[in-house]
Amino acid sequence: MARFDKKVAIVTGAASGIGKEIALRFAAEGGIPVIADLNLDAANATAAEIKGKGGDAFAVAMNVVDEDAVNKGVEDVMNKYGRIDVLVSNAGIQIVKPVVDFAFADWKKLLSIHLDGAFLTTKACLKHMYAAKSGSVVYMGSVHSKEASVLKAPYVTAKHGLIGLCKVVAKEGGAYNVRANVVCPGFVRTPLVDKQIPEQAKELGISEADVIKHVMLKDTVDGEFTTTDDVADCVLFFAGARSNALTGQSIVVSHGWFMQ
Repeated sequence: MARFDKKVAIVTGAASGIGKEIALRFAAEGGIPVIADLNLDAANATAAEIKGKGGDAFAVAMNVVDEDAVNKGVEDVMNKYGRIDVLVSNAGIQIVKPVVDFAFADWKKLLSIHLDGAFLTTKACLKHMYAAKSGSVVYMGSVHSKEASVLKAPYVTAKHGLIGLCKVVAKEGGAYNVRANVVCPGFVRTPLVDKQIPEQAKELGISEADVIKHVMLKDTVDGEFTTTDDVADCVLFFAGARSNALTGQSIVVSHGWFMQ
């Protein structure tokens, strides 16, 4: 039997990047990924891709900072499948500026998507996981859950905050056999990172090549980007754990950029 046979996983921000890779991998191991994304057309395209390979998938429109939209998406999943086994809270954005120049509106927007989004999706899924006495929540953290970088005050703050939320959910969920963990990637070549390269080059007054070599990858052991596949490996590892031994934890996948 496949590791995730017929298990249902809601993956936010799953129409592209890391989220899409997680959805594809989950489906490849027998699970049913729910592609929850702001862009419904792109979510439907990802779901169609999975179905084209013989799997099952379901696309839902979800703005993770809209409580009604989150609750509706989760209820639609329950109505269709009757279960939610895994939540992967992955949706996120990035804005880079020094603190002194950071617009308060941008600070609030970034914290809202990363933290409010994680809270609202967790809250909506937990009641169903508690009723089933089973579930796994995986938060998409970052090396910035452990470490700081210049120009990223709200992102670093939010990613640190996810560690705290995870620990509370792990403690509260233990009585219901619900686990919570955090995956903390290094730099992955997604649209989110590609957008940062010219932005950081401009802010730091260096070339884009120097941003990659001397900022993003300078502390890795091999000068390599983390891949979406690397991240998906860790997400599926947490999601597929068989007992509550593995809860309230975080794992860093960053080519040695940050070592614990």
